[in-house]
Amino acid sequence: MIAVILWILVLSFVIMFSVRGFKVVQQAEVMIIERLGKFKKILGPGLHFIIPVIDNPRGIYWKHVQKGSNGKVYGYYVVKDRIDLRECVYDFPRQNVITRDNAGIGINALIYFQIVDPKSVTYEIQNLPEAIEKLTQATLRNIIGEMDLDETFVSRGKINEKLRIILDDASQKWGIKVNRVELQDIIPPADIQTAMEKQMKAERDKRAAILEAEGLKQSAILKAQGEKEAQINRAEGEKQAAILIAEGNAEARIREAQGEASAIEKVVAAIGNVGPADKYLIAMKYIETLNSIAQGQNNKVVYMPYEATGVLSSIDGIKQMLDAKK
Repeated sequence: MIAVILWILVLSFVIMFSVRGFKVVQQAEVMIIERLGKFKKILGPGLHFIIPVIDNPRGIYWKHVQKGSNGKVYGYYVVKDRIDLRECVYDFPRQNVITRDNAGIGINALIYFQIVDPKSVTYEIQNLPEAIEKLTQATLRNIIGEMDLDETFVSRGKINEKLRIILDDASQKWGIKVNRVELQDIIPPADIQTAMEKQMKAERDKRAAILEAEGLKQSAILKAQGEKEAQINRAEGEKQAAILIAEGNAEARIREAQGEASAIEKVVAAIGNVGPADKYLIAMKYIETLNSIAQGQNNKVVYMPYEATGVLSSIDGIKQMLDAKK
């Protein structure tokens, strides 16, 4: 009976020894193994066997954040015997910082980092997430303390890059690589936020007034230019019309003179050498002038021209020429 009990104890010890000796490590994870409290080796992904009791995994503290039912965020610590090599995202809790112009603002951020040296993470720092949080708080206070309030709102990219460089340089000995830092919110106090909203509204109203004035100015300029061009075009048109009318009148007068000259030539050719042609022409023009003067409904005066004798002599000369022609 005693032998059976001994065999059972031995078998149980072997099974327990085997279970504790075999370790399975997942992909993208590593395990730190210590032998009698001293670093022995790093186990990569796969199945491994260690000597129980003598070899033991080294655990590390890791901080986790969880939101409670009341909406508040709580942090708690766990001990992990495996180190995740994937990129981690740490939600940096909101903290109050003071700008160079003594304005208090609340800032929270996201930090993306990755473990590149598991041994350094285990032995160079006690609690990596908490160390990153405290380092970020101190660095962020220094960066924001060198800026004015307005500058912090327009320099997010500058703050992110500067914070990433400082964190990455300071955490190299911890065996991690800080890939990027993203500021989520920059929340000023309520009174400052109200003043900023009023300032933004005043700036928008100012820009709207300036744009409206610029529009009216451009409209007036374009209208004046249009009127100027219209007047120029109108003057050019009137000028061209006057030129054409003058040219037409000149052409008409030339044609009339040519016709009159042709008529005179025909008269002279018809008269020939019988008598003086100049007397005939003068007498005809004189009679036409008298006829135009005597026309009119209210013209009741009968008069004899001053050179009546000359006219009569001209008429007599015309008569003589016609008789001679016959």
